[in-house]
Amino acid sequence: MTILTDLRERTRTWHRGSYRFAQAFAVITVLCVLAMLIDQRTLNGAPLWAKPFKFAVSATLYFFTWSWLVSLLPKFRRTASWLANTLVVIFGAEYALVIFQAARVRASHFNNATPLDNTIFQVMGGMIAVLWMVNLVLTIAVMFTRIPDRATAWAARIGAILGMIGISLATLMSSPTPDQQALLDATGQSAMIGAHTVGLPDGGPGLPILGWSTVGGDLRIPHFLGLHGLQALPLLALALGVLAARYPRLRDDVLRLRLVVIAGVGYAGLLALLTWQALRGQSIVAPDSQTLTAFALLIAGVAFSGLIAIGRPAKDRELEASLR
Repeated sequence: MTILTDLRERTRTWHRGSYRFAQAFAVITVLCVLAMLIDQRTLNGAPLWAKPFKFAVSATLYFFTWSWLVSLLPKFRRTASWLANTLVVIFGAEYALVIFQAARVRASHFNNATPLDNTIFQVMGGMIAVLWMVNLVLTIAVMFTRIPDRATAWAARIGAILGMIGISLATLMSSPTPDQQALLDATGQSAMIGAHTVGLPDGGPGLPILGWSTVGGDLRIPHFLGLHGLQALPLLALALGVLAARYPRLRDDVLRLRLVVIAGVGYAGLLALLTWQALRGQSIVAPDSQTLTAFALLIAGVAFSGLIAIGRPAKDRELEASLR
């Protein structure tokens, strides 16, 4: 059996709409890379097609994951399938607006420069609100999903919660900055309302492709990290299952469960740390002593907890019963 044949067999029961959508965005990701190589124009200091590229990568990961998760739901499968299709339609429409604005060399987010720009961003805001609600309902459904492998089950649950937090963090970018508010108070108008950079205007120096600010706080970082907890935790559970074939200690499903829970708590801690750092207007590449100390304590706590989990008896019936 070839790798492709094996992949097709494994994904045969996945939700078709979101699975095909993820495949389409994998192709769009490649097209965006080609667009960045051919079209050298920039927008606010970043490659013009960088935002469509980032959205395409996120969409590929996001919809592949939900395609799998919806297939695991023992009940309300038809309702969950309808909700997943709703996510496909909403995100597809939002992405079309992102592409439309990129083709016009206009910012798609926070743009209040013209009536058309404002209308587009308001429509996108409404779409995001609906997407948030649908995502919340699906997350609640995942919380009650029973998966035979408990490490995978809890990885999916914790990852879905982290994903909801990540989506919700986008609201921190929607309020006017102090400068924008002052302009609104003085003139009643501002070309931009909202920003992802804290402490400085958007469009300054940033990391290649990602564009995350290297001179100020950037709320896109915790937004991105939280959103993709939905993939990180299940991938960890998968990796532990694969490693179990080589390391007998990992064949204990309770140990794998403990490690997934510890990783989930650590991931949530990192998400909180990066949000705190961004809100203080501090760049990801220039952490101060407070940030470094908090990060060191987080790493030490996760590592220490992991070592304790590995060193405990093979079966912990109390934990096993409480997490069923």
